[in-house]
Amino acid sequence: MADRLTRIAIVSSDRCKPKKCRQECKKSCPVVKTGKLCIEVTPASKIAFISEELCIGCGICVKKCPFEAIQIINLPRDLDKDTTHRYGPNTFKLHRLPVPRPGQVLGLVGTNGIGKSTALKVLAGKLKPNLGRFNNPPDWQEILTYFRGSELQNYFTRILEDNLKAIIKPQYVDHIPKAVQGNVGQVLDQKDEREMKAELCADLELNQVIDRNVGDLSGGELQRFAIAVVAIQNAEIYMFDEPSSYLDVKQRLKAAQVIRSLLRPNSYVIVVEHDLSVLDYLSDFICCLYGKPGAYGVVTLPFSVREGINIFLAGFVPTENLRFRDESLTFKVAETPQESAEEIETYARYKYPTMTKTQGNFKLKVMEGEFTDSQIIVMLGENGTGKTTFIRMLAGLLKPDNVEGSDVEIPEFNVSYKPQKISPKFQSTVRHLLHQKIRDSYMHPQFVSDVMKPLLIEQLMDQEVVNLSGGELQRVALCLCLGKPADIYLIDEPSAYLDSEQRIVASKVIKRFILHAKKTAFVVEHDFIMATYLADRVIVYEGKPSVDCIANSPQSLLTGMNLFLSVSFAAVAPSVLYFPCILIVLFD
Repeated sequence: MADRLTRIAIVSSDRCKPKKCRQECKKSCPVVKTGKLCIEVTPASKIAFISEELCIGCGICVKKCPFEAIQIINLPRDLDKDTTHRYGPNTFKLHRLPVPRPGQVLGLVGTNGIGKSTALKVLAGKLKPNLGRFNNPPDWQEILTYFRGSELQNYFTRILEDNLKAIIKPQYVDHIPKAVQGNVGQVLDQKDEREMKAELCADLELNQVIDRNVGDLSGGELQRFAIAVVAIQNAEIYMFDEPSSYLDVKQRLKAAQVIRSLLRPNSYVIVVEHDLSVLDYLSDFICCLYGKPGAYGVVTLPFSVREGINIFLAGFVPTENLRFRDESLTFKVAETPQESAEEIETYARYKYPTMTKTQGNFKLKVMEGEFTDSQIIVMLGENGTGKTTFIRMLAGLLKPDNVEGSDVEIPEFNVSYKPQKISPKFQSTVRHLLHQKIRDSYMHPQFVSDVMKPLLIEQLMDQEVVNLSGGELQRVALCLCLGKPADIYLIDEPSAYLDSEQRIVASKVIKRFILHAKKTAFVVEHDFIMATYLADRVIVYEGKPSVDCIANSPQSLLTGMNLFLSVSFAAVAPSVLYFPCILIVLFD
């Protein structure tokens, strides 16, 4: 079996500190002891270099490295001939490429750090693929010869000969204000090559912020602005990296319609998306990416939308007879069954009164409702309808202006709150943060097995909090929220920054914890699949966002979801029939 395997050594540049560890990896390597330079560290080296040809895969250096900077990974040797790009020695490499087709939307799905953004850069012509030869990069003629006989040969030939224009909507829209100056209207006027400004501003709800400076936009407004800037230009290749982040369900559907409107017989549209329901609605076909995050990524052949999503969830590629995940991601959505009389007696029931709150020009009315322990209530509504305001009133952080009915009082709860926006300010490691904030929980074996291990907190323990990525911060924030002893857990948008796989894992963690701890959770969530999986009951928000809204009483999952769909998509009813196929079964 050894001759069919090839090894890749990954040395993490932000963790490797050869001067501090006194080169423990080099001293422990049995190949180095025989006189061969398997691991090299010179006085000027910032990181260690490992020769993948000489490495025997013993794994001693992995265990000896005090900073956990080294990974030795075995790969099938067949993948070597399919290497599309590698950034350098002991770094990430991408195998194969997605195959875009003119006049159709290509969807890409995979975990974070698997090579989706790298694939977009290569397909946009912004990154020249080196076929794994980072020391001696090939010229374009050799690259075209390599892709000979595939659809990618025609694609790259068109990029070179026809000088195709490619535009990418970036993944992190919060970085846009650093690069773009001026107000929204001025920027859109400068980019308006298709003379579509008025139509796009109406579709993406940008008219109310048309005179606002780009630096003053919220996350959702920045996302819609970024989509408009791409869609307003003339190009042959349109690429969207996570277009649904920060958007509510209605805005996601509108954005998806705008993206699909860019299709022309000779244009290419490529979308990276973690919300599987939006991906289902957007795509005509799908390529999955699998591998080891930060080490290597492999792109599958194109599949139909249904087949591609099912392959990703199952973790098994039938065309290659290959399993890339130990277990499939399964989740069942069902109505909460009627409780028996005995069960009702065991539940603690809480009521809150009808109350109103006015903040500036915005007025929120909350209708009287009740909830029990061991229950998750999902709040559904557009951005600006007062979901966070209601959460803060329940938490006691905001006092209502008026309470109707004296027989019901606002109960006092011990509350644990995960906010929508997470700003890391803690100047130490994740380990110190958990020790300081939730010491008892993070040392409890049950909490470790139910929450910390599924959220992969262990591998973040020695990293600085301020250096964590968005997805890593979100997982730590969820761990902190669930680790704090409380009666009610208020969780605002737990799916933000998480990839499709992590969203399903996070949903299971929240559901299991709430059920076992016999507590209550109020969750604000825009990912429809995650919201449907989590919800025992649903609170639907109606009214005009940022002006006057009503929060209805908690309803059953089926009734609440159907009300939300009818309220949110009244103006685009025909599209709801296909948004997405997963929901047709649930809400038929």
